[in-house]
Amino acid sequence: MAARAASGTPIIDAQGLMKSYDRQRDVLKGVDLSIAAGERVALIGSNGSGKSTLLRCLIGLHGISGGSLATMNQPLSARNHRAVQNSIRLKTGFIFQKHCLVRRRTVLSNVVHGFFGTPGSWRAHSHHLAPTAWRTRAMEALDDVRLADRALARADTLSGGQQQRVAIARALVRRPRLVIADEPAASLDPLSGKNVMDLFARLCADHGITLLFTSHDMDHALTYANRVVALKNGRILFDKASDKVSQDDLKDTFND
Repeated sequence: MAARAASGTPIIDAQGLMKSYDRQRDVLKGVDLSIAAGERVALIGSNGSGKSTLLRCLIGLHGISGGSLATMNQPLSARNHRAVQNSIRLKTGFIFQKHCLVRRRTVLSNVVHGFFGTPGSWRAHSHHLAPTAWRTRAMEALDDVRLADRALARADTLSGGQQQRVAIARALVRRPRLVIADEPAASLDPLSGKNVMDLFARLCADHGITLLFTSHDMDHALTYANRVVALKNGRILFDKASDKVSQDDLKDTFND
């Protein structure tokens, strides 16, 4: 039985969502998922379970093959209109396992890159070109992740944990409604990973941002999410409040 979502209009509402890349390979096989604004949801499952495909479908990167899907009240279909896709992406922040920073650019410029896709975004190539309002917001985001003092340092002079904090600042600088994070701490050592997840979860809560993240670290999934959704073979195996997830649930998720 699915965990009850927080009250309010769902920021994501998928019903019977299907995704096939060819007629022989069904990746998602009827996924029902509703996520309310402000929730923190961990998506778990073994490799090949459909996690990454589901994330891409939910934000319009991949068209769906069946069922219905609305993200931020905008319906997404097999042939998404580019304007709808862009609208959703402008309200979504992305954080990945790899930091995806421009290593030779300053930390501040990398955060300003978060404004790519907005009108006049050619000015987001460098903090020197960015409007004052963008630089101000980028510095505020760096202050949130406790790196304001490294704003003018090159990104490649930072540690792995610091680089991921820059990536978080870049994702949050546009003040998104939704943040999608794909294994955000997987490339970090355990202590740095914990520190990044502590910071990440707190900032999303402080700013009222809905968070959907994947993780193979079950401690992270259970600690930093309100809900845990397990995918297995393209279907939801369980959707529970994080404090209701048992060891048997986790064994069922990862055992073939």
